[in-house]
Amino acid sequence: MRGRSDGSQKKRLVASLCVVAIFLCFLYVYYGSSSRGAAALEYGSRSLRKLGSSYLGGDDDTDDNQYESSIKFGQDVGALKTFPVCDDRHSELIPCLDRHLIYQMRLKLDLSVMEHYERHCPPPERRYNCLIPPPPGYKIPIKWPQSRDEVWKENIPHTHLAHEKSDQNWMVVKGEKIEFPGGGTHFHYGADKYIASIANMLNFSHNNLNNEGRIRTVLDVGCGVASFGAYLLSSDIIAMSLAPNDVHQNQIQFALERGIPAYLGVLGTKRLPYPSRSFEFAHCSRCRIDWLQRHGILLLELDRLLRPGGYFAYSSPEAYAQDEEDLRIWREMSALVGRMCWRIAAKRNQTVIWQKPLTNDCYMEREPGTKPPLCRSDVDPDAVWGVPMEACITPYSDHDQKAKGSGLAPWPARLTSPPPRLADFGYSSEMFEKDTEIWRHRVESYWDLLSPKVEANTLRNLMDMNANLGSFAAALRSKNVWVMNVVPEDGPNTLKVIYDRGLIGTTHNWCEAFSTYPRTYDLLHAWTVFSDIERKGCSGEDLLLEMDRILRPTGFVIIRDKQPVIDFIKKYLSALHWEATGSDSDNEGDVVFIVQKKLWLTSESLRNSE
Repeated sequence: MRGRSDGSQKKRLVASLCVVAIFLCFLYVYYGSSSRGAAALEYGSRSLRKLGSSYLGGDDDTDDNQYESSIKFGQDVGALKTFPVCDDRHSELIPCLDRHLIYQMRLKLDLSVMEHYERHCPPPERRYNCLIPPPPGYKIPIKWPQSRDEVWKENIPHTHLAHEKSDQNWMVVKGEKIEFPGGGTHFHYGADKYIASIANMLNFSHNNLNNEGRIRTVLDVGCGVASFGAYLLSSDIIAMSLAPNDVHQNQIQFALERGIPAYLGVLGTKRLPYPSRSFEFAHCSRCRIDWLQRHGILLLELDRLLRPGGYFAYSSPEAYAQDEEDLRIWREMSALVGRMCWRIAAKRNQTVIWQKPLTNDCYMEREPGTKPPLCRSDVDPDAVWGVPMEACITPYSDHDQKAKGSGLAPWPARLTSPPPRLADFGYSSEMFEKDTEIWRHRVESYWDLLSPKVEANTLRNLMDMNANLGSFAAALRSKNVWVMNVVPEDGPNTLKVIYDRGLIGTTHNWCEAFSTYPRTYDLLHAWTVFSDIERKGCSGEDLLLEMDRILRPTGFVIIRDKQPVIDFIKKYLSALHWEATGSDSDNEGDVVFIVQKKLWLTSESLRNSE
């Protein structure tokens, strides 16, 4: 009897243990899967694998070291069904300018010199591996030129600037739209009148700031919503409107939504991503920059970027010297620019315009030991990617010294005239002209492929992801578009040739995220970009998701690369909500593949928009 009792107790114990085990397994599967799903949407989760890796199969415990982040094009990775979608609160994510990342990683940055507004990219374990959703109620952007003056409020649902700058006519909320009257902190009555007054101060004919084609590229520092740059376009002047992702964090987003060339950047500790002698004109209208800090290093960065004889228009109370503090700043700035050999070209009310010298003569005539000094001869003025600023004056090259200027033709002739700095790369005029002609034919072919989908006003913001000499952009001059020309940071620095042609652009490493908001470009042109990042050992999936982030819904991507690259991209089309719209090939072995991004909304976005 005792044995039978012991046996039944053992059976009950075993049964109980089995029930408990099954229950624990259920909890593990349920909460484990939930946490893994949440991890795909939660920022900074350590459980996220390298971008793209979670779409290649395998379980969650796979060692990251066993995963090769760069997929060899031509390797069979299998067809993909979907990418996770990021949480709606990340609809404006800029991975390398994300202040939440800075806080979470506890980076020790000097706030006084704006280091926290510079690029700080997430390490692989903190990257997103999901699609950035549009905000609730998102609509296809208003087309240019109407977009200069109004955008959909739901596309950028931030109206605090309208209230904060209500007395300065930056922007006004009207129903479903945000309107831009053309005002600014210093030009309440309109950027057009302000621009004409600057041209008048310089005695330019017809009060036109382009000065008969001599002024073409402009840098607008602390640009606000870029109305200054917007109203320069009618004068055949293109401005790089620059502002940080600061307390007015959406100003560049508004600028790009309007269809105005703009870039997220800051005068902090690193050089701006433009080569020396890129701009004929720089502008600061109450841009809240302390130009006197660190021995004038920020003003010296502007000096590096200005061409021989270039201008800097400074509109600020200091130029008028209304009180003792303004007077002190004015005296110190006047002394500094004097030692930099700048002269006052014009001064009226609260605006002063300084002009940079045409030659090195003034620099050579300064007293020994005068500060700021000339930069050392071994300092490359065109090296910009992650290069710290230096408080020194960049002297002119021997060519500029002899030419007493940059030697550029007026716009628009300079677009197709071989610029002097071609010689820096060993390129001849014939090579330049051939490159221009090749891309003219290629762009014509692109437009033939796009023509069923593209009308005259379909495209506005374009990016050439590997611009070389800028001939892709040059071939588009007759179109009502502008092009952000991107030059790889580890290749020939042809960006100076691009600026000499009267175009704009920046340096970048496509293994990292670009400094722009999501949904800011209508068309991306990727010529050998995927092949280039493969050589660097970077992930093709990373690049695809980054391209999707910066591409507007219904926007296009033109990929020009080898067939294995195209085959690789085709496997991701449904996952990205892209669809193929055209393809072609050339005699050089390149394949042209054109895709269009579909407009999609998350279920949460749809609920919130109802």
